[in-house]
Amino acid sequence: MSERALARIDLGAVERNCAHLRSQLAGGAELCAVVKADGYGHGAAGCARAAIAAGAGCLAVATAAEAAALRAEIPDARLLTMGALTPQEVDVALCAGSEVAVWRAGFLRLVADRARALGRPARVHVKHDSGMGRLGTPDPAEVMALCRAGADLPELELAAVWTHFATADEPESRFFDEQLERFTELAGAVRAEHPDVRAHAANSAALYRDPRSHFDMARCGIAVYGMDPFGESPDQRGLEPALSLQTYVADVKRFAAGASAGYGQTWRAPEETWVGVLPIGYGDGVRRGLSNNAEVLVGGSRRPLVGTVSMDNVTIDLGPSTDVEPGAEALLIGSQGGERILAEELARRLGTINYEITCGISSRVPRQLR
Repeated sequence: MSERALARIDLGAVERNCAHLRSQLAGGAELCAVVKADGYGHGAAGCARAAIAAGAGCLAVATAAEAAALRAEIPDARLLTMGALTPQEVDVALCAGSEVAVWRAGFLRLVADRARALGRPARVHVKHDSGMGRLGTPDPAEVMALCRAGADLPELELAAVWTHFATADEPESRFFDEQLERFTELAGAVRAEHPDVRAHAANSAALYRDPRSHFDMARCGIAVYGMDPFGESPDQRGLEPALSLQTYVADVKRFAAGASAGYGQTWRAPEETWVGVLPIGYGDGVRRGLSNNAEVLVGGSRRPLVGTVSMDNVTIDLGPSTDVEPGAEALLIGSQGGERILAEELARRLGTINYEITCGISSRVPRQLR
């Protein structure tokens, strides 16, 4: 391979995942593909184009800078910036033609003022905190007042009312149902006054969990990239992982029994063995918590990652005899032969979620789109 480490992105898988997600939506709801955090580490622009090709009607990001970067790549896309914005970032988002989230009267007035100054109306999505406890107002009366103001101010266009679920990915949690009931009642009240206003609430997990959550649009992130929103196998929900993370075997060394690999001597060879050195480490996003706690695919077989993950290298145990030679491909995420390592597996080993695995792949790892 030409790079020391490489993340390969299958845009065909992204497109097929989006088409599958659209097929799951009830009542003609629209798919909004969430491409924040550089498309969850997959590359925002390429994945956004694949999502649009599959029929996604909206692209969502978290920051104004993300909106501006995406607008430069896809001039005619409909964008929604979901996160908090400083006054300066409001200008960036509005100049990018992005719709924005609002949840306080003062911020709504700021958006109206900046829209007037820029000479371009702003479409706003009023956010209800139905129980997530982050951004959004928990007061239904305040939501109604913000919607009225958004509809009345000439600089604004009231686009939607929305919320976000805290436990959609926890099947045993009934809090999801409580949030859904609160939002359903509020969305009905908003649309009684503003019939053209849309409502959206579902993330990837909610899309699969309950069609009542689909409303007019579902904002899907993790499932777009073929990862399971419940942390299980993507195959169970018809999803295809889009990312593989590969490197190569830079060296193969003979270890005597008792010889150690890596910082701190956290692993010693229990017998004479061969050890492969891979030029990838936590500087690339391979978490240090995987030290002596992961496997790597080489030659279609799982090889234990041994020793401490360092910034630029990891070591793997190739066994007492091996035919692996320097230059052999090594996969930390992906399929090789009949074996597969999923982001969900690494997440379980680290006690985290699959989102963090792909988002954590650093910028020094090139993304190859195919």
